[in-house]
Amino acid sequence: MSKQADILDTCCGSRMFWFDRNDKRALFMDNRKEKFMLKDKSSKGGKRALVISPDVVADFTATPFKDKSFQLVVFDPPHFKRNGETGWMAKKYGTLSENWPALLRAGFSECFRILKPGGILVFKWNENEIPLRKILSLTPEKPVIGQRGGKNFQTHWVVFMKALK
Repeated sequence: MSKQADILDTCCGSRMFWFDRNDKRALFMDNRKEKFMLKDKSSKGGKRALVISPDVVADFTATPFKDKSFQLVVFDPPHFKRNGETGWMAKKYGTLSENWPALLRAGFSECFRILKPGGILVFKWNENEIPLRKILSLTPEKPVIGQRGGKNFQTHWVVFMKALK
């Protein structure tokens, strides 16, 4: 890992919400490196590539970084339990396992471990299957601000700030 960065995207997937998918300030991490061809009526040929190509392949519950390494951490874990294993939603977003509460609790803990004091955690969650309040109960940290959006307003963007001490 030779790239130095101030930002870590812990579950980058195909980097869908990034303005610049190759932003030099960011290090992109995911637990998989894959490429799929998905059906897409809006593209020429009726297919498009879904590319998951992180800088670092690692699990968000056990990152290979030192404590207090990043000023900004983005945490957008899988949101669904019922994606199946081979459908396009599973390929695009991943699927939560049965032990999702422990997994997400460990993910929050790891994100705060690698954040610098005063650092920001941006958390994204879609509550189609699991309400946001259940997810926020998995961390003792308190959010600062949040915003609902997306179809049916089920996607939440939540911002946390790590204590300065």
